[in-house]
Amino acid sequence: MCGRYILVQKAEVLEKRFGVLVPDTIHLIPSYNIGPGKYAPVITNDQPHQIQMFRFGMTPSWMAKPTLFINARSEGDHNSDNNPAYTGAKGIITKPVFRKPIRSQRCLIPADAFIEGPEKEKLNRPYVVYLRDKIRPFAFAGIWDCWKNPLTDELIYSFAIITTVANEVMQKIQHHRSPVILHRSDEKKWLSDSLPLSEVTRLLNPYPGELMNAYPIAPTIKNPRADDPGLIHPAGERIMIETLIRSSKEVRITGMGSNKNYGYDDNQPLGN
Repeated sequence: MCGRYILVQKAEVLEKRFGVLVPDTIHLIPSYNIGPGKYAPVITNDQPHQIQMFRFGMTPSWMAKPTLFINARSEGDHNSDNNPAYTGAKGIITKPVFRKPIRSQRCLIPADAFIEGPEKEKLNRPYVVYLRDKIRPFAFAGIWDCWKNPLTDELIYSFAIITTVANEVMQKIQHHRSPVILHRSDEKKWLSDSLPLSEVTRLLNPYPGELMNAYPIAPTIKNPRADDPGLIHPAGERIMIETLIRSSKEVRITGMGSNKNYGYDDNQPLGN
């Protein structure tokens, strides 16, 4: 499950990174706690050259009530025990809720990091999970849909993050799932309407664990209304050692979540 994530980038950063336009009607506000029901930037296959704001939590177009699906299992009903070594069928293509979106309504979901906790304790013991070497923003693989409110005729555009088996970092956190993070070279493929379904499912793999890291934060993040830089202040050591050291006017250990560095800016959202 991936139910909270972070995006604090300015519009010009997203434009340059993803080759898109942020319309003047969209005012991006940095968020350290994007959760279900909130609106967040997406890049969809039908408008791949601009940012749109969709609700986190997908409601399929055919549903009578606004049920929110925040995640979509790549294995569908397979791999019920969440075996991290699973490499079998991608049942997402047959699930009624997801079978149309995975074929024709895919999107990129820009993020700087995400929040996850152990399977049992959940956000009572949360971690910030990020990509090493300052790779941010990156993109989750997502699907989207449009639901019409039968009472008001309002159109609600919404999205879900696709998940897959746990990689090394997620296993260390003791969580059973990983969000699908796309390699930059695969992002255009993901948005291509001509991409064969077999190629779509080949992209639904966990991101390499050795390229990620995580550190614990306070459970204040559980409050869906909380949203400030202090939420992601490290509450302990990173789960994997990062040894890269940079010299400047101050010497510091690079990476996120170190509480044994020098000159570390507590308000720096995503590491040094």
